[in-house]
Amino acid sequence: MAKLKWMLLASLAILLTAALLVPVSAQAEKVLYVGGTQSLTGPFAEDSAAVLAGIEDFVAYVNDTKNLAPWRKEKFPADVKLEVMWRDDELKPPKALSIYEELKAKGMLVGRISGSPIALALKDRMWEDQLGATSMATGPYYLSPPQSCFTYYPIYTDSIAAIADWFKTNWKESRKPKVAYLTADNAMGRSIEIPEMKAYLQKTGYEFVGTQYVPLVPTSPPTTQLTWLKQKGVDLALGVMINPGSQPTVKEMVRLGMGPHLAYKMTFGVPAPGHAAVFAEAMGELGDGYVCAGSFRPMDDLATPGIKFCSDLQDKYRTGKRITHIMYEAGVLEGMIQVEALRLAMQKVAFEKLTPGDVLKHGFYRIKDLPTGDISSTPLTYGKGDIEGVDQIRIDQVQKGKSVKVGIFPVRHIYTKK
Repeated sequence: MAKLKWMLLASLAILLTAALLVPVSAQAEKVLYVGGTQSLTGPFAEDSAAVLAGIEDFVAYVNDTKNLAPWRKEKFPADVKLEVMWRDDELKPPKALSIYEELKAKGMLVGRISGSPIALALKDRMWEDQLGATSMATGPYYLSPPQSCFTYYPIYTDSIAAIADWFKTNWKESRKPKVAYLTADNAMGRSIEIPEMKAYLQKTGYEFVGTQYVPLVPTSPPTTQLTWLKQKGVDLALGVMINPGSQPTVKEMVRLGMGPHLAYKMTFGVPAPGHAAVFAEAMGELGDGYVCAGSFRPMDDLATPGIKFCSDLQDKYRTGKRITHIMYEAGVLEGMIQVEALRLAMQKVAFEKLTPGDVLKHGFYRIKDLPTGDISSTPLTYGKGDIEGVDQIRIDQVQKGKSVKVGIFPVRHIYTKK
């Protein structure tokens, strides 16, 4: 018995000695998670993979340097480490809900959303939990009422309004231009069908003709839909599509002789995520005339500080496997926003006591004029009821196979906040 007691005491002494030898920083490492659910399987896979890479690289940069960007003086707390935590929701709402609950249970204080189906599944739950999230989806459903999902390019309807403003500015005929929706047949594409959108188009001087739907990823050319637009005399077609939808649509437009430079003069415009730079890279001069609002600068625009920063991140963290998709910029932005929300919240609440609600109230809601190196069209500002981030909209058009900036228009806020 005495021998057993001695062995237990000796084991305890060894354990205590080992604990004392562990550095204090290792014993009390503080970790915060960023990231969230990703749609890495399905039609948004390419965009989501680029976003995830951008988040990962930005987080690695902050962990290595404690800097927040080359143009910022503020530092991230030296005793806090960031980790990227994510799961693939496959763009399936039930799976996204399960992932959300899993990550929340693991201590995640921020979240993210990839597409409209996930947004519609998660936004109310996130609001109930007072958990702030960045979002690649930007439908007007976020504004009924404004909740806790924050975008970094404009709401789809505001981007559509900007394209309408740009087109009307360049309209030379005395008659009213005819406009129609040519949009994806899913929650994202249909999200623009709100009364305020149609009313804005009519107030701006358009004759609204009607709507045609195209599958999110068409398996055959949308000949019927385009022929309908042609028969109705449409001058401007507006909708929300991803590039796997817009590319075959424009190819069929060209085949039918439809385009601003072709026999039948019609312009087709979409908001991001139908990015003109991605579209132009895939389509070349075949895509001339295509318009996109709310997107980012091309990845080769290295004179812009934020784009140079993205390139430098890849030089350090993606040697031999660079991401060329423009949504890498979106990932860096999402990383900036989530990390800034956490940093600001820790100024008000001790690390050990942080809750999602604290990060929403003292983090996201306190982001004012966040400088992004001009990755976004303006510095980002959020608040309770202000989830759009930017107040100007960049418009790009494909010209001679390249994405070219053709205008900047104000965010019109045409939705009704309910």
